[in-house]
Amino acid sequence: MTRRDAYAEAGVDIAAGNEAVARYKDVLSEWRHPDQLDAIGGFGGLFRMPGDAGRALVASTDGVGTKILIAAALQRYGSVGADLVNHCVNDILVVNATPLFFLDYFATGKLEPQIAADVVRGCARACRAHQCALLGGETAEMPGLYRPGDFDLAGTIVGVVDTGDVPDPNDVVPGDAIVGLPAVGLHTNGYSLARRLIPQEEFASTLSDGVTFGDALLAEHPSYYAAVRAIAQVARVKVMSHITGGGLLENVPRTLPANVKAVFEQQRWTVPPIMRELVRRGELTHEERYRTLNMGVGYTLIVSLGDAGKAIAAVPGAAVVGWIESRHAGEPAVVVHPAREDA
Repeated sequence: MTRRDAYAEAGVDIAAGNEAVARYKDVLSEWRHPDQLDAIGGFGGLFRMPGDAGRALVASTDGVGTKILIAAALQRYGSVGADLVNHCVNDILVVNATPLFFLDYFATGKLEPQIAADVVRGCARACRAHQCALLGGETAEMPGLYRPGDFDLAGTIVGVVDTGDVPDPNDVVPGDAIVGLPAVGLHTNGYSLARRLIPQEEFASTLSDGVTFGDALLAEHPSYYAAVRAIAQVARVKVMSHITGGGLLENVPRTLPANVKAVFEQQRWTVPPIMRELVRRGELTHEERYRTLNMGVGYTLIVSLGDAGKAIAAVPGAAVVGWIESRHAGEPAVVVHPAREDA
């Protein structure tokens, strides 16, 4: 009997999500605005700046997934707003954009003003850290759609980039190095699986590093903006990827040309204890863990091998986590060699 994907068993079907995106592309192919520009990987959409052909606006919309249910269970709402902003900042950072402004959307069945204020305070804190205006948003009270205590959170960011600074995947060649920036936890993905494997009554229990399950699950999604800008000061960054839903296996290929593949060696970085625990409890296969979770790499940058040393020296915790090879017909776009203990 074929084992069903663990994430699908938790209620999230990545394959169905990919099919939906393919259908969206079919719908959108019917018409295209003349000022809409192509974006690498689809992390953010580009639109030519009115009156300035040399610059483009970059926009992205996202949410924090069922991490909000962890926040609600622990009654700790102050970080999910920052999770949301930082996630969106990282998405448009993939095309080198600088954030301009952000809009939040908070929806609930019964509005609790203090909870809403705590969530928006987190958004405001992260926006301020990026000199990004929190321009407005929407608060929606919809009884009947949400159960008591439930809420949803989403946001839209808009940034700007010089079109000449948008990365070109065709610059990536075999022999390039992959620099990884460390993840601190699940960030904003994999929470449906985590909630299935770790019941609420265990949230006060501790992991191998002494951190409680609750704290590990609510660890704030970091912004990689400052780190990427520091690396760009000393190395030529060819392309980047934000490792969110789909993990290394599906996010890294979004910014690669078809003739190369990314090869990772997991022994080159540390997998956070919370992810090791999820892998153990869920008995996740090699493919499942690297397709569902970030497995300790939150963001990747591809640089020439000669720039790799300068890149990792610019940011504490950065590491060369892999390299680029030629890709032949039928080969996967990403290969992850497990650490010896995981093989």
